[in-house]
Amino acid sequence: MEKTLQAYIDKLDSLRFKDMYDGDFFLTWDKTGDELDAVFAVADALRFLRERNISTKIFESGLGVSLFRDNSTRTRFSFASACNLLGLEVQDLDEGKSQVAHGETVRETANMISFMADVIGIRDDMYIGKGHTYQKEVAEAVAQGRRDGVLEQKPTLVNLQCDIDHPTQCMADMLHIIHEFGGVENLKGKKVAMTWAYSPSYGKPLSVPQGVIGLMTRFGMDVVLAHPEGYEVMPEVEEVARRNAAASGGAFAKTHSMAEAFQGADIVYPKSWAPFAAMEERTELYGRGDSEGIQALEKRLLAQNAQHKDWCCTEELMKTTRDGKALYLHCLPADINGVSCVDGEVEASVFDRYRTPLYKEASFKPYIIAAMIFLAKCRDPQAVLKALEAQGTKRQFAE
Repeated sequence: MEKTLQAYIDKLDSLRFKDMYDGDFFLTWDKTGDELDAVFAVADALRFLRERNISTKIFESGLGVSLFRDNSTRTRFSFASACNLLGLEVQDLDEGKSQVAHGETVRETANMISFMADVIGIRDDMYIGKGHTYQKEVAEAVAQGRRDGVLEQKPTLVNLQCDIDHPTQCMADMLHIIHEFGGVENLKGKKVAMTWAYSPSYGKPLSVPQGVIGLMTRFGMDVVLAHPEGYEVMPEVEEVARRNAAASGGAFAKTHSMAEAFQGADIVYPKSWAPFAAMEERTELYGRGDSEGIQALEKRLLAQNAQHKDWCCTEELMKTTRDGKALYLHCLPADINGVSCVDGEVEASVFDRYRTPLYKEASFKPYIIAAMIFLAKCRDPQAVLKALEAQGTKRQFAE
């Protein structure tokens, strides 16, 4: 066996993660540290095998069902890639073409799409108090279907972004950081600046900044959340970050100064989001079908954003980071000055300098999603990884 693969298996042998079998993945802070480390180890192992032209198909047939209630490029294709990597085909549930439009219940829809489904991936990030709740409802519906003997298996539910967290994105970000800094053991004390940045658009979800502070505080890092006054995130997620920092020996702080957050930072993550209070208001307006109220809210928020155009990741700010070489992160697509907009989150020269690392950051997501599925479907993942290498089936025919 390759030494590198053996190292990943040895890592798994040292962790306690058996509760992930036949489970779901909703929020990173619902998982133990060992369970997060298991996802990272399996993601690296799957990538190692694929890069050596070894098939990682653990399913001969089966379906991965995706439901995207918001637009997506990276996560949509990452989910499809992850399912295909493991041998599943993907079918997208278009609610506009389903019986959902005719009043079909969540319980019925969940069961009808799951007869041969092994995983369901859902993105539902638009409305506060709705997305996570809907995902949990789907998971309970298929679990009940399995208990009732309707389903031959319980599909694993993977949160592809909700109103609270974006675990596949933040776990991919974290694995990128781990590789860039040469291991988890080198992260303690590193400063992470999760900062709001100006965008000329309205209503960007809170789940990325919340996911970042909820996850990166698990690793003993000094995490700073920066935003203008009035752009708060969910207070309960801030409390999660405080508890995580206390438990890991790290720190969690807040500031209304982007410059303060960048000062001496090892990692910067400038990203726009909508204020928590405004997102709550937006949800209420949509619930009432108040189109005039929604338009008024959008106008007000765009005007509010425009007061903070100076919240931009500039070359000058980057010079104030540690040695002027902080790792720049973004979930993409970024609002780039003079490229995708006049004024935005980041100067074009900064983005261009980090383009390759950003694309590498994104490349971890298919493997993270595949690892979440793998751990939920394999009772003994170490044995399965060993068997895949021993079998040695070529992914791509080569002479």
